[in-house]
Order: sequence, then structure tokens, then C-alpha cells
Amino acid sequence: MSRVPWLVDGMNVIGSKPDGWWRDRTGAMRRLLAALHDLGEETWLVLDGEPRSLGDEGHVTVVWAPEPGPNAADDLIAGLVEEDADPGRWHVVTSDAALAARVRAAGAPVTGAGAFRARLEGQER
Repeated sequence: MSRVPWLVDGMNVIGSKPDGWWRDRTGAMRRLLAALHDLGEETWLVLDGEPRSLGDEGHVTVVWAPEPGPNAADDLIAGLVEEDADPGRWHVVTSDAALAARVRAAGAPVTGAGAFRARLEGQER
């Protein structure tokens, strides 16, 4: 397990690779969840949109942004970091500049979506 839990901006990671994910948004979410599960580290996956079943979550905590809107998931992620007594315990995954700046200001490290996706793809067999 990683020292700190990953806090993943799900749609940002999904959208970092133009592989046609928009034709099957639920399928893209399922593939990301499976890759995060295979990572074997504590992970929180934050998604927006209508909550849906994605299959076995295993040790991955899936959180749905409670309100629709362009920044709903970002606000949820930032809130988790900013409201934590130990914000540095989170490792946020996003390429959204405003979100990255906000969580860095609160004390959390950030990894870009593309770099994280490359890490996930490197673990594929």
C-alpha cells in the first residue's frame, strides 16, 4: 500500500487519453476502476455524473460528486483535502490547474493525470 491514499479526479484521468471514452462513459469508468483496483494501493476515485454501478470496488472507494456542475468533483476533492486535519496524507491526481493549485495550497502533493495514467498502463499485463 502507498504511504498516502490516492485521491483521483476520475473524469480528468479518463479524459487524458482520447480513446473514444465519450462513447461509453460508464465503460470508461469501469476500466479506470479496474486499473485502480489492480494498482493495489488505497485509492479514492471521485466521479461526477449520475451515480451508477461500476462493479466490484474492492479497496477503491468510489465517491460521486453530490451536485451536477462543471466543478462538482473538483470541489469535492478540494474539500476532502482542505477539511482534513492532515491534508498532506492525500496524493491528488489531476491535471486541472485550478484544482491542483488549490490542493497544493492546502498541503497535498499532486500528480498529473497523464503521468498517473502512464503508471496505470505500465502495470497492465
